[in-house]
Amino acid sequence: MHLLKFIEIMAILVGAFSGFIEARRKRMDLVGVFTVAFIAAFGGGTLRDILLDKRPLFWVIHQEYAILIFVLALVASPLIRTMRHMVTERLIVIADAFGLGLFSVAGVSSALDAGMPLFIASMMGVITGIFGGVLRDIVCNEVPMVFRDGKPYALCAFLGNWIFLVMGIYGVDKDIALWSSALFIVLSRLLAWKFDLTLGR
Repeated sequence: MHLLKFIEIMAILVGAFSGFIEARRKRMDLVGVFTVAFIAAFGGGTLRDILLDKRPLFWVIHQEYAILIFVLALVASPLIRTMRHMVTERLIVIADAFGLGLFSVAGVSSALDAGMPLFIASMMGVITGIFGGVLRDIVCNEVPMVFRDGKPYALCAFLGNWIFLVMGIYGVDKDIALWSSALFIVLSRLLAWKFDLTLGR
């Protein structure tokens, strides 16, 4: 399997997982759980594809992604309900951090493949990384995490995307650049949350 496709699938799974958790916290039924997970998994990539004028959308081309989320919703809904005591804000932050890293590098790489200039590609990576979580929180009647906790979020994605871009400029192997960028984004976001580093508000 091509590494970028693997990263995209992992990002979708992590995004869906964050959606499952948030939907169950709100005591939604199965339809609600599936809807929130679907939005969290595909929201960022959908907006990216629309802005890049890519048709059909990535999850329409790969219908197996949508089927996977549907099947997981059937399994995850009762499972998370029985493990409700383990569903914490910390778990959502961790899932969000991994989703942010994986979605961001998938987004910036997709934008480069579409011939976008470097800055636009970096912004497409940020959009892909954060927008699914934004929509998830809005649907769950929450102020989106990216807007409310004051800690670096979009900034982590932006800087990580530039690590990928700069490594590409200097001829670093793309696979190494993808993993390095994703790892930086995940770790920087988690460290900012753990040590309560804020951008000021």
